[in-house]
Amino acid sequence: MEFLNFNNLNAIHEYEEFVESQSGSFTQSVRWCGVKRDWRHEAVISRDRQGKIRASALVLVKRFPLPFKSFLYTPRGPVWDGRDADALNDIMQGLEVLAKKHHAYSCKLDPLVEETDSEAICTLQEAGLRFCPWVPDDLNIQCRNNYILELKGRSEEELLKSFKSKCRYNIGLAQRKGVRCASWGKERLRDFCQLMAETGRRDGFQVRSIEYYARMMDALGEHCRLYLCEYKGQALSGAICVQYGGRTCYVYGASTSAHRELMPNYLMQWEMIRWAAESGCHTYDFQGVPYWYDSSHPNYGVYRFKTGFNGRLAIYAGEFSMVFARRYKAAFDKALQCVGYYKLI
Repeated sequence: MEFLNFNNLNAIHEYEEFVESQSGSFTQSVRWCGVKRDWRHEAVISRDRQGKIRASALVLVKRFPLPFKSFLYTPRGPVWDGRDADALNDIMQGLEVLAKKHHAYSCKLDPLVEETDSEAICTLQEAGLRFCPWVPDDLNIQCRNNYILELKGRSEEELLKSFKSKCRYNIGLAQRKGVRCASWGKERLRDFCQLMAETGRRDGFQVRSIEYYARMMDALGEHCRLYLCEYKGQALSGAICVQYGGRTCYVYGASTSAHRELMPNYLMQWEMIRWAAESGCHTYDFQGVPYWYDSSHPNYGVYRFKTGFNGRLAIYAGEFSMVFARRYKAAFDKALQCVGYYKLI
């Protein structure tokens, strides 16, 4: 077990190569540290007998002023093959060292392990992690329920034909009516933020600042794109999309209530899927579909929209945790919930 030297470019390159080769999340990339500047960061590495990396975990550290405790979080980590118990135990030892170093009361992990992968879940539990699969959607740091589209071995034509007929029709309608979708740099972030503000007011969620999105685009560089759909010079919808480790993720999205009959969101998704396919990605990740199982819930429309692209539901196992100072846990967890878990990712 060792810790990544963030000042060593060769070490960072080796780390990034490993995470990408394992289809790890962009939130396990060192680049993500540039986005989460208000967190400290560490990375634990485990190597095999030949000296090659076999497991890793990027760890974000949130410090509390009093009583000088911290919270550790490894977003969508650790990255490992799911069955190598020795490698995972190595990572756990590293997390314990970091807990002492940063006086952590707890550590949360939410690896990209689907709930059907009983072997990986068992390995995580045998490593001493507490598993909480019953936590409600709105109390998880990241949504357990994602909607994904498998791209591997499929041409653009095959993908388009696989969509539900109404979805294909709406993509074509947007194109025929003159809606145009393109990717942009930071110069169009103000338009995107105006869309986000309107969407947040309409749907009742908190939105981030323009500085956060700018930082995200700077830190992730070529891995991150801003898309806007426009009609006669007016921005109708927008998205921030991230491509990493063979997976293209629709991370943030927004739209105006004007001209919804032009179906800009369908065209925008199609253009982002096209980027994923052109880049050789194996997966397009629509990200969260919370409460997909409840047709009466206000968020159900998000799920219904995404199913038009005829992908599949990926339900992840959820959160695993280590507790180092039990008497602090309840109070600090409550404080984090009050601040809003959305600030963690």
